[in-house]
Amino acid sequence: MIRVLLVDDQELMRRGLRKMLEIEEGIEVVGEAADGVQALAQVRETRPDVALVDARMPHMDGVELITRLSAEFPSVAAIVLTTFDEDEYIFGALRGGAVGYLLKDCSPDDVVEAVRRTSRGETVLGSPAAARLVAHMRRTPAPYDVPRSPDARGGREVESLSARELDVARMVAAGASNREIAARLLISEGTVRNHVSSVLRKLGLRDRIQLALHLTRR
Repeated sequence: MIRVLLVDDQELMRRGLRKMLEIEEGIEVVGEAADGVQALAQVRETRPDVALVDARMPHMDGVELITRLSAEFPSVAAIVLTTFDEDEYIFGALRGGAVGYLLKDCSPDDVVEAVRRTSRGETVLGSPAAARLVAHMRRTPAPYDVPRSPDARGGREVESLSARELDVARMVAAGASNREIAARLLISEGTVRNHVSSVLRKLGLRDRIQLALHLTRR
């Protein structure tokens, strides 16, 4: 059972998310909070696996909350779900430890998929957030330089990828979800996941964010 905490200053939004998530098998909403201060107290009581966090809230905003969660409750996977796609929030949240960033105009299926994937340790970026990340990387490559792991030495670079793996990698770097990649390439989502895992292993990278940064540098 994936335990989820909802953090949003709009009660209507929290109610809608609760109704949407509670009908999903294997997901339980264990608490709600209207700001970061309340959220920290809820985390101590409810011990969620995933926190859906709005970026802009009174008393303590989402970026500060996520930074606190990363330091005090590193087992909680924080996903930003917001209307704001500004660099301040996207990069602030990712630096703070967020493992997901979605805009509120995404589909309910996208939210459910993000909850499931982040609970498994994956990273989820909506297309706007991924595009901002790549654009920022192109403008300022040095601060986001991703060191290669020891396993990535000895020629195990992008050239080691198959043509299909390279197609998948490029779409991941562009912010596409597994579902979007599957539809575009006419393959199953399971096959997409296998390709992504293979790409990360061959390049010695941890997650989709590092993959996006790595390919942008190339």
